[in-house]
Amino acid sequence: MFYYFFKYFNEIPGANMFKYISFRSALAAITALFINFYIGPKVIRYLQTKQIGEEIRREGPQSHFSKKGTPTMGGVIILFSIIIPVILWGDILSIYTLLTLFGLIFLGGVGFFDDYLKVIKKYEKGLIARYKLLGQLLVGFIVGAAVYFLPQFDGFATLTTIPFFKNLNLDYGIFYIPAVMFIVTATSNAVNLTDGLDGLAIGNIVIVMLALALMSYVSGNSIYANYLDILYLPGSGELTVFIAAIIGAGLGFLWYNFYPAEVFMGDTGSLALGGVFGIISVLIKKELLLPILGGIFFMETVSVIIQRSYFKYTKKKYGKGRRVFKMTPIHHHFELLNWAEPKIVIRFYIITIILLIISLASFKVR
Repeated sequence: MFYYFFKYFNEIPGANMFKYISFRSALAAITALFINFYIGPKVIRYLQTKQIGEEIRREGPQSHFSKKGTPTMGGVIILFSIIIPVILWGDILSIYTLLTLFGLIFLGGVGFFDDYLKVIKKYEKGLIARYKLLGQLLVGFIVGAAVYFLPQFDGFATLTTIPFFKNLNLDYGIFYIPAVMFIVTATSNAVNLTDGLDGLAIGNIVIVMLALALMSYVSGNSIYANYLDILYLPGSGELTVFIAAIIGAGLGFLWYNFYPAEVFMGDTGSLALGGVFGIISVLIKKELLLPILGGIFFMETVSVIIQRSYFKYTKKKYGKGRRVFKMTPIHHHFELLNWAEPKIVIRFYIITIILLIISLASFKVR
């Protein structure tokens, strides 16, 4: 909003500052942080008053039963803290902003409905899994189709950068839209699976977004893109403002969500943030970096796949299922090894920071 206001009234002193992505990104992050600090306590009190608290799985770690009743659906705090700064400081007519905002709101709505059914209506499993999956696939389809067909992406629509290789891109061709559907669904579910310890999911999201902010900025700048020999994506730099809002909102929410958590984000936040992680990676053509940059989310998902597959295989072969891990997602495995919850979370942060450095190094180590 202010981007266009100062664009048309550029005679106002200091108006030229608003054309710079770096300046608007800083404002977006600060605004998101302050919105979080303003509405956070109010939302938490409301959730407590209405007794909208977390239900703990009976098969989960025993230590989690003390968390029963902790306010959940706190993802609404994150959503408002992102959406408002993006509208205020971003280019809301940018196709990059519109697609990412659509994904955030739609998947946030799916997650909110899931939380509503579980917490308010007391449906144990919440939204039926296939309906949740349908919503994620729909978002992926719309984003993929937009990139595939819209003229703003002509010349590079189905291309993506191959990490660690210079001037080498992968062309998905006719498989582009299905690939995007898979990526958005996978990242949305991966962050959802990771959201099992206080501060784990949101802290890692903040870290990976720092890398994506830098990647989107250089991808949208012809000089930096040419210097790094990466795809130049006109307009993609505008995503930096959006990502900055996510970082500010994430840091603000972490204030309440770190151990011991005062509020949980619920599926409202995790499905939306995970989906946006995938959408941004797709839009800046860095989705092949996801297993590295999002290594923690990838590891959490793979641990569940391995556990279930091995259990089914051994049950079929021996008549009794066996497990590779004590419990999945894998953060529960470490809990059952008697690792303190903050210790697991901090160590996962450290791993993500290392993976962030490797991801950024891929721009030059080629």
